[in-house]
Amino acid sequence: MKFPSQEKLEKYADLALKTGVNLQKGQKLMINSPIEGAEFTRVIAQKAYEMEAEDVHINWTDDALTRMKYEYGGQETLSEVPGWQQQQYTYFAKEGAAILSVMANDPDLLKGVDAGKVAAANKARAEAMSEFRQHIMSDRIQWSIVSIPLPAWAQKIFPNENREEAVDKLWEQIFKIVRVDQEDPVAAWEEHNKTLLKARGYLNKKQYSKLVYKAPGTDLEVELPKGHIWKGGRRPLATGDEDIQFNPNIPTEEVFTAPHKYGVNGKVSSTKPLNYGGNLIENFSLTFEGGKVVDFNAEEGAETMKHLLETDEGSQRLGELALVPHESPISQSGLIFYNTLFDENASCHLALGKAYPNNVSGGSDMNGDELDQNGINDSLSHVDFMMGSAELDIDGILEDGTEEPVMRNGSWAISFEE
Repeated sequence: MKFPSQEKLEKYADLALKTGVNLQKGQKLMINSPIEGAEFTRVIAQKAYEMEAEDVHINWTDDALTRMKYEYGGQETLSEVPGWQQQQYTYFAKEGAAILSVMANDPDLLKGVDAGKVAAANKARAEAMSEFRQHIMSDRIQWSIVSIPLPAWAQKIFPNENREEAVDKLWEQIFKIVRVDQEDPVAAWEEHNKTLLKARGYLNKKQYSKLVYKAPGTDLEVELPKGHIWKGGRRPLATGDEDIQFNPNIPTEEVFTAPHKYGVNGKVSSTKPLNYGGNLIENFSLTFEGGKVVDFNAEEGAETMKHLLETDEGSQRLGELALVPHESPISQSGLIFYNTLFDENASCHLALGKAYPNNVSGGSDMNGDELDQNGINDSLSHVDFMMGSAELDIDGILEDGTEEPVMRNGSWAISFEE
C-alpha cells in the first residue's frame, strides 16, 4: 500500500501521540494496527521511543485472516476468546499504559457471513474484554483512535477510482479532516478543543431535562439524567490528574452525554449506513417506548441489526447521545465513510448499549445498581449510529418546562458565549 511522505506520516504520528493519547515519559504504549499499516505504525513506535516511552507493544490484525476464520470456523470456536488475550489487555490497563488503535477495515469484510457467527463472536469478545473496557469507558487510562486508508475501504468511498487513486484520495481527506494538512496540527487541535470545551460548558450549565428531536422519519424525546455531564474533545484521566488530558478520537467534532435509559420515546431514523462487525446496516429506524426498542426495520442488514439488539437487555437501550453541527469538516466533505469514527463526527448520533459512567456526576464511583438508579445504561455493546442531517431540529426542555432551540437545520441555534 502506498503511503504519503515521511513528513506527513511523522506529523500524523506526533498528533496521535501528543494530542491523542498524550504519551508520558516512562509510560508503556500498546498499539492495535492492521498489518497494512506497518509503515505508519513503525513511525509511531519510533516517535514513542523518542518521547521516552518505556515499551511499545503492537497487536497486529489482518482482514484476510479474519475473513477466513469466519468462513471456516465454527460458531463454538468463534465464541471463544483465549485467556491470554484478555490478560494481555488487562495487564497493560493495570500498568497504566496508553492504548492507541489505528483503525482501518473493509466495510464489507464479513458480507455474506452467517450473521449468527458474527453476533456470537462479538458477544464473546465483549464479555471477555469487559474488565478492560471498564478502564477505557471510565477514562482510567489514556486511549485514542486514528485511521489510515485500506484499499478496500478507499474504493468503497471512491468506487470510480482505481486502487491507488482511491487510497491517495482517502489519505488527502483524512489529513484534511484531522488537520494534519496544517502547519502545526497539535496547535490546531488546541484551538479546536477550546471550541468543544465552550459547547459542553454551555450545555452543562443549562442542564436540560429533555431533548426533543424532529426530522424526516424522526420524532424522538430523550430525557437526560439529573446531574448529567456533557463531554467532548480532550478529557482528563479519571485519576484526577488534570495535567494529563487526552483526545479519545481523532477526528472528533462531538459533544456528548448519557440519555436516561428509561426515558426515550418515539422513532428515530438513520441518515448514514452503520458498519457493525464487518456488515452494513442501511436505512433503518428504531422505535422506543420507556427507553427500550420495541420495533425496528432496515432496508439492508436487518438480520445484523436483530442480532445487535439481542446482545443483551442493555443493547436495546441508549447509552449515548451526541451533538455534531452539520457544518463539521467531515459533513462538508460530502462523503460517506462507512466508518463510525468518521461518520459519527459528520452527524448527530446516538449509541445503543453501554453508557460512559462519567457522563453523570459521581458515576465513575457508582456500582451497577446505583448507575441504573441514575438512568445510566449498561451493556456488552456500545454501537453509535448516525441520525443527524441538515433537516434536524433539536429543542432543549428546561426543568420548568421552558423550551429552547438547541439546533436548527442541523446547526447550532445557541451562542456558547452566553
